[in-house]
Amino acid sequence: MKISACLDTLFRQKPVLQSVKLCHKLGLDGFEFWRWDDSAIDQALIAKEETGLPVSAFCTLFTSLVDSKEHAAYLDGLEKSIVAAHRLNCKRLITQVGMVVPGLPRIQMRQNMVDGLGKCIPALSKADVTLLIEPLNPVDPPGAKYFLSHSDEAFSIVEELNSPHVKVLFDIYHQQVTEGRLYQNIFNNLDKIGHFHAAANPGRSEPHQGEINYAFIVKELESQGYNGYCGLEYFPTESVESGLKSFLDLVR
Repeated sequence: MKISACLDTLFRQKPVLQSVKLCHKLGLDGFEFWRWDDSAIDQALIAKEETGLPVSAFCTLFTSLVDSKEHAAYLDGLEKSIVAAHRLNCKRLITQVGMVVPGLPRIQMRQNMVDGLGKCIPALSKADVTLLIEPLNPVDPPGAKYFLSHSDEAFSIVEELNSPHVKVLFDIYHQQVTEGRLYQNIFNNLDKIGHFHAAANPGRSEPHQGEINYAFIVKELESQGYNGYCGLEYFPTESVESGLKSFLDLVR
């Protein structure tokens, strides 16, 4: 399994090149980030070229999938994000799905999401890019009003769409808060997962802290043939270098 670092949580406002150089020095396999614009892509390209570390994932330009009125804007943002992904030779785009639409039945919001994702598949297939839908826990803001929280619903949507270009981003921290049963939920659905995120619970801090046994989870993922990325998306309580070293020592 490959380990990447989320620049937005680990390094916050630090220079991209400096941050990626540290990831390279420590032996990480890639880096990822949240929102992009042309400046962010330029900085990521420089860091990628100077270190050789690939971009594991980044977020698409976002509106909402659960609100059908926003689908045209969503598709426009996706097309632009695919162009950016090609510049970076990145095959994974992360998306959130949108907030609950007041007054709209949940079943209709789910159908809107399925329809919206279905509209994305031709562009994703042509570009050979995978879109990763992310459930968030319903406790941390803004998750309380976010549409998608449980992994079983995310997996059912991916199964319904039946495309290799739409998968789940399984954030282990978020899903531990939401539902627990990490082993069953991950390994009964590994074929539908395209990316992982990791952080400790409680606190969303360094993954080697807290109640989640990441050494066990990583070992099981590798034994079952998962060779994708796990992105470290946590908020440091110690030096970034120390935290990353501790996690790598734990799982390697």
